[in-house]
Amino acid sequence: MPCSAVTLSIATISAIIATALLAIAFSTDNWLHYEVRRNNIQVFAAKHADAESLLMNMNNKYYYYTRTRGLFRVCYPKERPPANAVPTYLSPIETHCSNIDYFPEIDDEKISNEDATTRVHLARSCVAMFILSFVTTFCAFWTGISGCWKRSSGAVTATSILLLATCLLTAGAMGLWHTVEFFEKEKIVGEDYFQQWNTILKDNTKITYDWSYVVAWIGVGTSLLSAVLLSGAAVCLKNEREKEEQLNLQYLMPVYSQKQPPYPPYANYPQPQMYSGPYYHGSQYGPYNY
Repeated sequence: MPCSAVTLSIATISAIIATALLAIAFSTDNWLHYEVRRNNIQVFAAKHADAESLLMNMNNKYYYYTRTRGLFRVCYPKERPPANAVPTYLSPIETHCSNIDYFPEIDDEKISNEDATTRVHLARSCVAMFILSFVTTFCAFWTGISGCWKRSSGAVTATSILLLATCLLTAGAMGLWHTVEFFEKEKIVGEDYFQQWNTILKDNTKITYDWSYVVAWIGVGTSLLSAVLLSGAAVCLKNEREKEEQLNLQYLMPVYSQKQPPYPPYANYPQPQMYSGPYYHGSQYGPYNY
């Protein structure tokens, strides 16, 4: 079996898997998991008479509830916060969620204007780079079909370049997402952000990366693998095409120019001799007597 067929098959499967993984990660809400141990906070508030404000915040602030966070929504798999804390709706997977605001009104009294603006721009750029990666994947789909149908090494190379661009765009989007996470945890000061959380809340909140985050990085790696395999398939196709051309040359009949002297003119040929006679009456063929 030609190496191009094997490599193209594996590369196609890898590209499909990468696209599916990136689409799943982009659309799901399990990038970060905030596990809030509310029971421990309640026990602490019960033991301290001056913890009434803590108990009030625990029942009226959304960040005192266990939640998962994605690119577009924050979902509450266990208890949901009251409507006055954050408006929620029922998602397609029967989980109460609230949308992430990418166009917030920045309050100078709560958060730093410069850091908050930077964080919003980074978050928007992250989503934009993911969308661009899907555009390049869509283009790679059509160039890949053309390359497989025509067995064109050029079209397969173009597909490899497009998938490499997809890999770079998604990797860049993941980098921006980590930068947004850093700003929210270390830079921005506000009641909704980690820097200004109550010490009791910090001690009883466990923040971990969830499965959507892992799926996104696997999709980035798979798209890189697909780009490398397609590049190898393009080389195989080029080599096979050169071998076919060399093999076809062996079956071509050689044509040589003929270098023999031309035929002499008709005048140089000996002329037939005419019988000069004598002729006898009654005989058409010569002097025969009957």
